[in-house]
Amino acid sequence: MSHSEVFVIGAGPSGLTASYLLTKQGISTTVIEADPVYVGGISRTANYKDFLFDIGGHRFFSKSREVVDLWKEILPQDFITRPRMSRIFYDGKYYSYPLKAFEALGNLGVIESSMCVLSFMYKQAFPNEKPETFHEWVANQFGERLFSIFFKTYTEKVWGMSCDEISADWAAQRIKGLDLWSAMSNALRNSMKPKGYTDGTTANDGEVIKTLIESFQYPRKGPGMMWDAAARKTREQGGRIDMGTRLVSLSQDSTSQIWTIKAETVDGEQKTYTAKHVISSAPIRELVHSFNEKPKCVEAADKLRYRDFITVAVVVDKPDLFPDNWIYIHEPSVKVGRIQNFRSWSPEMVPNEKLACLGLEYFCFEGDGLWASSDEDLIALARSELAIIGLASEENCIDGCVVRQKKAYPVYDEGYKQNVEAIRSELAAKYPTLHLVGRNGMHKYNNQDHAMMTSMLTVKNIAAGEMLYDIWNVNEDAEYHEAGETGAEEALKSVRMVPRRVEKAA
Repeated sequence: MSHSEVFVIGAGPSGLTASYLLTKQGISTTVIEADPVYVGGISRTANYKDFLFDIGGHRFFSKSREVVDLWKEILPQDFITRPRMSRIFYDGKYYSYPLKAFEALGNLGVIESSMCVLSFMYKQAFPNEKPETFHEWVANQFGERLFSIFFKTYTEKVWGMSCDEISADWAAQRIKGLDLWSAMSNALRNSMKPKGYTDGTTANDGEVIKTLIESFQYPRKGPGMMWDAAARKTREQGGRIDMGTRLVSLSQDSTSQIWTIKAETVDGEQKTYTAKHVISSAPIRELVHSFNEKPKCVEAADKLRYRDFITVAVVVDKPDLFPDNWIYIHEPSVKVGRIQNFRSWSPEMVPNEKLACLGLEYFCFEGDGLWASSDEDLIALARSELAIIGLASEENCIDGCVVRQKKAYPVYDEGYKQNVEAIRSELAAKYPTLHLVGRNGMHKYNNQDHAMMTSMLTVKNIAAGEMLYDIWNVNEDAEYHEAGETGAEEALKSVRMVPRRVEKAA
């Protein structure tokens, strides 16, 4: 049996942020990670024959000075600045994303673009006053016509459900601040800038719009460099990380308040750990089911849904095929949702200048037809869809591999908020030394700097011995704080949070 002050479930960005900061302060910490090879979770960097690629693409930027400083502390020498470029592929044409209004309307043709403008103007005059679904929220911003062209198909590929079933919270969190007027004014401003000039882009209120950011920082060999370094430094500082080890059960002694955690390795070895605090970045549904004494919120946990993810990395016998970091595929005739161009993320991701490496991303549910397909069938599908889109012939696709990622995205359906609140309130009241952090740990569709911030504040709470911060208030309004690297001063602004000090009992 192994004892530590803090036990961390999951070695993704939130778990490793916690372990690095805890061990830096001399607090004994143990981490378990189900993956036998990679740390970093969905932010890891996979390696196939020295072709490197991430699971989804991870830009590095944040308005939080603490997060930016921590990135530089963990990985001080290996960041490069990369230009951001992405487009939408629809009906055989490419559209800049964020949308450039005149280009988009020009590509659509006079009749269709006129209908889009009229649809937008109608929604400006008669908006849905309280948008509850993704459909309603985006239609308010762009009009029904542009929603159906540029958002509906892709979004339903991502989530496997109707846009009328997806909560408006997801749209508000991911594309807040962007509307057609912002896109048009941004296009006009950029057209008048000197060639090569880039900056962070703001809405009318001066707030940086994350969707319009034009450059970002990136580790030269992918985001896995960050988390490999965090794991290495955790161990150097005395921490323990057990790879290939999954959570089996969890219980707390009612008298001593000590946690007992049981886990199992990939080889079937049973392990037992004890700790004063548990930090969990595991999916909430799995965590709730791991309790020996099942909490009342099991029913709410069972209602939480997750979207899974497949990356098919295809090596193409041609140099880079397009300049974008990624392309959104809004074309309904193919299943692929997004295509990454890994050399555009970093030249060091692709070892041969004469070859390209593309990542075709498929969104699915674990166990469905796509998920259950063989690697060979998935690579064949990717090759055929590259040919349909016109990016590469099947003959030029000379190699490939498949990576499956379970629970990549927590689903924001109609009842998710009430279910999360039921779980959160019961566990917080019953287990004050259990701390939920990160994307799946909080069932929040956040990026890695938000996940890191939840752990950073949790570590402060543990070190202080009291709840100074309510981490659920981080970006509580669903606004995601980030800034372009070219706006260096903006990138170093702190996210100001008012500490919530919990009164001690007299």
